[in-house]
Amino acid sequence: MSDTYRLGAHELRSRLIIGSGKYASFEQNRVCADESGAEMVTVALRRTKLDAPKGEGLLDFLPSDRFKILPNTAGCYTVEDALTTARMGRELLGTDLVKLEVIGDERTLFPDTPATLEAARILVDEGFTVLPYIGDDPVACQRLAALGCAAVMPLAAPIGSGLGIRNPANLRIILETVEVPVIVDAGVGTASDAAIAMELGATAVLMNTGIALAKDPVRMARAMGKAVEAGRLAYEAGRMPRRLYAAASSPLDGLATF
Repeated sequence: MSDTYRLGAHELRSRLIIGSGKYASFEQNRVCADESGAEMVTVALRRTKLDAPKGEGLLDFLPSDRFKILPNTAGCYTVEDALTTARMGRELLGTDLVKLEVIGDERTLFPDTPATLEAARILVDEGFTVLPYIGDDPVACQRLAALGCAAVMPLAAPIGSGLGIRNPANLRIILETVEVPVIVDAGVGTASDAAIAMELGATAVLMNTGIALAKDPVRMARAMGKAVEAGRLAYEAGRMPRRLYAAASSPLDGLATF
């Protein structure tokens, strides 16, 4: 795709960001990343062995000259845990990027909104490029943007559910009321979900389980990449108005009569 967008100082062309969990192997993760066209891969710092022997760790399959690594704070339930994990990621990976997650409920994995706001404020002040995972709450997204987050990442549906976009109306409000990139995160199950997110006007889509747990992850990765591109093109083109009744495809004026 020819257009680009920015997350802080980082310029990206691909509007698909993928994860690195639940794959059958690191090799499969890399193939899926390539097939999807993704330039950025998110890595859960608390669930990844960053000190694995050379050639045996996840990051050996996701080299920095090919992918931007987006460390995330998955598994953190308190502000302090999220801050510690984010700082560790900056130290170990040499990046200012962080996908901020502060979970509020273990069963649904919905975010703790007040804790996310507090952690975001601190990390922004410390110079991080903060991309917060948050509910599809327009007010929370507005406040995160006002704090200086480089983007907001509202969920489409619960993490790993594959339910697709449950509340498009809220996503439309978020897209209309924040001036930072909006990355739809969590709940995308198949290519049509990704296309819908992009048709709504999302800047990008982040997904993991929808690819990793597909029957054929490599083909699904390819499908997701094409869906994101198609959705973006459709958004830029502008859809036709919806009509209640039929309208002839060919004009009736000037038709010959017999």
